[in-house]
Amino acid sequence: MSKFGGNNMKHKSGFVNIIGNPNAGKSTLMNALVGDQLSIITPKAQTTRHRIIGILNDENYQIVFSDTPGLVNPHYKLQESMMAGVRSALHDADVFILLSDLGEDFKNQEIIEKIQKSGVPIILLLNKIDLSNQEEIANKIEEWKQKLPEAQILPVSALHKFNIDAVVAMILEHLPDAPPYYPKDEVSDRNLRFFVSEIIREKILLYYQKEIPYSVEIVVDSYDEGKDIDKIRALIFVERESQKAIIIGNKGSALKKVGKEARKQMEKFLGKQVYLELFVKVMKDWRDNEKILKRFGYEL
Repeated sequence: MSKFGGNNMKHKSGFVNIIGNPNAGKSTLMNALVGDQLSIITPKAQTTRHRIIGILNDENYQIVFSDTPGLVNPHYKLQESMMAGVRSALHDADVFILLSDLGEDFKNQEIIEKIQKSGVPIILLLNKIDLSNQEEIANKIEEWKQKLPEAQILPVSALHKFNIDAVVAMILEHLPDAPPYYPKDEVSDRNLRFFVSEIIREKILLYYQKEIPYSVEIVVDSYDEGKDIDKIRALIFVERESQKAIIIGNKGSALKKVGKEARKQMEKFLGKQVYLELFVKVMKDWRDNEKILKRFGYEL
């Protein structure tokens, strides 16, 4: 029996699109809501590049969450693709979650205005309240009531899963009666290759500084799935030879660390052993090349 309703409750299904700034904690929120680590979580901003779907299933409902890239003003074609992913999320939502923290306003007002005009219910979540005090939270809630009077506002801590059940209950108030859109045993629409590549990219974001992580793209070149062990060969693309040298490190030490930590997380995610090979290649200025971006699976 669902903790949000009894067995006589009609089945609800719908799409909930999460939109916010790059450092608001969107990935942490979706992972907390779904209960699986589907999106990259690092201290760095702009970690989400693709629109990622996570599915929360219950006997009486299915909520399809969409974690979109953080709102930015694009400076190159990769970021234009990221914002195209956000705009695509404006058209299929039953509920919008706008995620903000206490420190800043939304960076892309054009998208916020489109959400306001859509007529779709808006839930504004104030994240990272564990880093603040009651007075600051109350003042911020009042400020957002003036800016977004149509929104339901709720303070949360995605990291500590505070008020996550309340978020789900609030969402269910707005979802239509409908059958599930996906099989009930699915938690995402993405395949294993995607999650493997994201795990590698997460480790690069964690272990390298400055521009290096943002100049990297991961392509899973081969994936041989076995009963007891999966054999994976992945390519790490960078933009310059100097970046390749940094990724590899002295006598390959940096790349070995990335491979070791990525393999450990993959084994936890997949529930079996993993044999992982990593290779680094240079693809000059790929972030601003439409043809290459399309090859890497980005929509422009």
